[in-house]
Amino acid sequence: MDDPGQRLKRVRERLSLRFRDVEDASLRIAENRKNDEFAFALSRLSDIENKGTIPSIYRLYSLCAIYRLDLLEVLQWYGVDASLLPADASAADIDKTHLIGFSVSDQGEVQLPLKLDPGINIDKTTYLSRMIQRWGKVPLMLLNGLDIKAHRYAYIGADDWSMYPLIQPGSLVQIDDTKRRIIMSGWTNEFERPIYFFETRDSFVCGWCHLEDSRLMLQPHPASMCSPQIFKYPEEIDVIGQVVGVAMRFDPGRRRRTVSTAT
Repeated sequence: MDDPGQRLKRVRERLSLRFRDVEDASLRIAENRKNDEFAFALSRLSDIENKGTIPSIYRLYSLCAIYRLDLLEVLQWYGVDASLLPADASAADIDKTHLIGFSVSDQGEVQLPLKLDPGINIDKTTYLSRMIQRWGKVPLMLLNGLDIKAHRYAYIGADDWSMYPLIQPGSLVQIDDTKRRIIMSGWTNEFERPIYFFETRDSFVCGWCHLEDSRLMLQPHPASMCSPQIFKYPEEIDVIGQVVGVAMRFDPGRRRRTVSTAT
């Protein structure tokens, strides 16, 4: 891999900018931002280009602004790929259910099936991995038709069993925040009953609910062995939206092992 400092140097030279030009521009940025961290001296720029010195986030921002470079791309030069942030987040198991703050970007690429077996029958349950004939990288901007930005996403805590087995702990849920009105009827089974994602004063919770006057009862799945919770609505709990999708892994023995350990 090219040394990032040398890459920055080549960009500067292509733009016919002297060290002094870059320093002066960084001083103006620092003045605009009212933060001296955005500025750097001639010696610091020389160290970045020739000695492999890693710039601070402020100075890297200034260089990208002066050189008209994309900040996320330059971070990749230094081995920091921001597109991997959601994947790397899985390294930390968080017990509490919470919203995910990662923004959806149309930059970068994602691995997707590019060619499926023409004999696939989407009406039948299919082992999809065997039907994929070719994988490839697709620019994320081509997925804009999926309207990913129209939804929010949340992670169900590793210790949150309230909607088990419909929603396993560690699941990723998709939330439609336009569906915030609590529906009290109209379903015939538990799969049709709306599941909502809520924010209380100290946590996030996910589940069925029943609203009566100003009392909202959060109802867990009966098989979860969790107790219902009652909140004053809307003083103590807010509706983020309705859960419209879920991605999870199945581990039938996990609940049994967890309960056995707890007892």
